[in-house]
Amino acid sequence: MKGRKRHIAVDTLGLMWALAVHAAHISETRGARLILIRLYQVCPGLKKIFVDGGYFKGIIEWGLAMFGYLVEVVKRSDAAKGFQLLPKRWIVERTFGWLNWYRRLAKDYEHNPRNSEALITLAMIKIMAKRLAYP
Repeated sequence: MKGRKRHIAVDTLGLMWALAVHAAHISETRGARLILIRLYQVCPGLKKIFVDGGYFKGIIEWGLAMFGYLVEVVKRSDAAKGFQLLPKRWIVERTFGWLNWYRRLAKDYEHNPRNSEALITLAMIKIMAKRLAYP
């Protein structure tokens, strides 16, 4: 099995609330369902969630029907050429950037997705503890 997909749910500070890691051949929609289930377990009172343009309309309807989440897709305009800064999207990308500072997460060394989830969780614990220690 080659490759992994990482789905994370973060708050506006970039701190992780839910995580799902799975094989790359699994679709974005299935991964999104998994992350929404895990997010609902830890934070059932959420109202609005922003997702990447890779998630399809089915996840928007499913999130609303299952959990009452208003799922909004942040998409690039079709007319835009080159790089375009998207609102809210940079928060998740910044968090992935923080995680890449940890050597074991920069490459896909782990064979088991659960090990990858554990290492990502440990890295986020370190990031959050550092923020608490030095406000």
